Amino acid sequence: MSRILLVEDEASIRQMVKLNLEAEGFEVVSKDNGKDAYKSFRSEHFDLLLLDIMMPEIDGIQLLEMVRLENDKVPVMFLTAKDSSADKVLGLKRGADDYLTKPFNIEELTLRVSKLIKRGKPTSTLKSEHFEFGKNKVNFQTFEAVGNQGEFLLTKKEAMLLKLLIERENEVVSRQQILQAVWGYDVYPSTRTIDNFILSFRKYFEDEPRDPKYFVSIRGVGYKFVGETQQHTSSEAA
Repeated sequence: MSRILLVEDEASIRQMVKLNLEAEGFEVVSKDNGKDAYKSFRSEHFDLLLLDIMMPEIDGIQLLEMVRLENDKVPVMFLTAKDSSADKVLGLKRGADDYLTKPFNIEELTLRVSKLIKRGKPTSTLKSEHFEFGKNKVNFQTFEAVGNQGEFLLTKKEAMLLKLLIERENEVVSRQQILQAVWGYDVYPSTRTIDNFILSFRKYFEDEPRDPKYFVSIRGVGYKFVGETQQHTSSEAA
C-alpha cells in the first residue's frame, strides 16, 4: 500500500481528500501544518507528498525546500488555491513534480496522484527471479538459496528483505523503507529485528560475517547491498 503525506490546514478539504484517497487504496497520513508534516516526513517513509502552500508554522514552499535538501526523489504535488502562473512556476522551480489548483476535480486528483506514485516507484533491477552473487544463489520464487552451508530455504520475510536490498543494489535503504516495504505500517517490529535479519544474511552468504562485503550497515540510516561491480571498482581505487 502506497503511503501519502497530506498537508492541508483547511479541515473540510483535508478530510475530503483523505477519505477519497483511502477509498482508492492509499494509506494517508494527514497534517494541518508544515511543522508537524516535516516531523512525519523525517520519521516515516512516504511515496508521495501532497502539499498546500498557505499553511501555518511552515508554508508549502518552505516545506518543499526542506524536503528536497534531504530527498530529491519522493514525488511532491501542490494542491493549492494559489493559481497564478508565477505561483505555479515558483512551485515547480522549487522541486514540485505537479501542481493542481483549487477548486479541483477529485477524479483528476486521484489520477495525478496514482501516476506520480507509479512514476516514483523504483523499477526492479532483477531480470528474473534467480539471482547470483559470489558463490551464492537465490530463487525468489521458491525461496530456495545456496550459501556458505549449502542449500537452504529462506523465510518469506527474509526473501522480501533480501529482494528489496538487491533491487536497490549499491543504494542505502533506510529502516523506514524496510519497515514499510516488508512489514507494512499496521504491525511492524523494532529495528533490532531488522538487524537480526541482516546478521542472518551475513551468516548465510558472507565469507567473513564479521567483515561483510555484501550486506553493509550505514550507521543511523539503514543498510545496503554492495554488488560485486562496486566492490571491484572500490578495490581498484584503493
